[in-house]
Amino acid sequence: MLLFAGIFFLIGAVDELAVDGIWAWLKLSGRATAPPVDRLLASHHPLSGKAAVMIPAWQEAEVIGATIAHLLAAWPQGELRLLVGCYRNDARTMEAARRAGGADPRFRLVIHDRDGPTTKADCLNALYRALGREEKQTGEPFRMVLLHDAEDMVDPAALWVLDKALDQAEFVQLPVRPEPQPGSRWIAGHYCEEFTEAHAKAMVVRDAMGAALPAAGVGCAFARPILARLAGERPGQEGPFSVESLTEDYEMGLRIKALNARTQFLRLRGDDGELIATRACFPAELGAAVRQKTRWIHGIALQGWDRLGWIARPVELWMRVRDRRGPLTAIVLAAAYLLLVIAGILGAADMAGLGRPWQGDPLIYTLILINFASFVWRAGMRFAFTANEYGIAEGLRAVLRIPVANIIAIMAGRRALFAYMGTLGGKLPVWDKTTHLAHPALMQPERAG
Repeated sequence: MLLFAGIFFLIGAVDELAVDGIWAWLKLSGRATAPPVDRLLASHHPLSGKAAVMIPAWQEAEVIGATIAHLLAAWPQGELRLLVGCYRNDARTMEAARRAGGADPRFRLVIHDRDGPTTKADCLNALYRALGREEKQTGEPFRMVLLHDAEDMVDPAALWVLDKALDQAEFVQLPVRPEPQPGSRWIAGHYCEEFTEAHAKAMVVRDAMGAALPAAGVGCAFARPILARLAGERPGQEGPFSVESLTEDYEMGLRIKALNARTQFLRLRGDDGELIATRACFPAELGAAVRQKTRWIHGIALQGWDRLGWIARPVELWMRVRDRRGPLTAIVLAAAYLLLVIAGILGAADMAGLGRPWQGDPLIYTLILINFASFVWRAGMRFAFTANEYGIAEGLRAVLRIPVANIIAIMAGRRALFAYMGTLGGKLPVWDKTTHLAHPALMQPERAG
């Protein structure tokens, strides 16, 4: 068991060290640095054409109002249209959306003609069809389409920088910034370091190497023609989003790359030093976090293998292996923690005179030493990236939260495997969404303090 865990930890260490090395070279060469954005100018700058924001919602009455009100205030551009999709059997969300949208002429409430929940992709396809109907009615096509979730807090500068980026790309992704929640430092907090390191390093490397960029489903913009091309690939679905997939956003990013479209990960800061990103409050309870990560592992690692397969291009192959390591990571972590329990039991037995000293092989000792050094390096990187974005206190918590993140990964990996086995037996995927009770816009006074 020690050899099994040690070898796979070593492989993972080499993988992460390669990403670290490429990122360091990008930073030193200046390729990962961009000039600051004038926030005031960007937040009021006219757009190059019509922009549609699509937000699918199912049982989001607690947060959808804050999202709509903040988005319409943050993005005052007249070229904007906000399409919020609700199900016909979700009256509370519809009412909350109507109240927030008010009399703003840019707001559109789209009622899905099916009972919810179906899948998020199905709701997005309903919004896509509504977008097409508006284009026919007005005779004016949209230039870009943005995706957001019902609990998002958009950045005032984001709409213009995305609009500008689409001059050179057909799909653009902004970073996601989880908001620290004082009531859930350990569960909700662990998303801070995961997203920060992924969106400050891994995605930057991925973009620089020309690999496919997975869409996060929030803070991402698509040129209108590329969505039409994706929809044309699967005419029976009446939309570009894959209804069979639990992670239709991730899959869409890879499908766009397969069309040889231009993509870009856009990491910028405003002239105030703040990251231009989508802010969100992630699950604050263990069960909700496990369910959310179950869906990610199931959709990206297991369904992704089935639906998207592999590709011979070395860089793309490497990134797909990284994307699909979730189930294996859960097994290796479980083995490692089980080893700690066994070591404790054997140590106690030895102290009681019931055991016998363990005689390790020099190769095993070397493997343990290398993996320990790798763990220290990884913890240091986690601290550095988190502290840079959230401050030193949060950076220290990020290191202390490593066991929490590992336990959630183990639980989610097990749950994803059983869920995947269910789909092999014919069970249809359902929108196993996270319940959202907190919203970043409602935490503003707290964040400022």
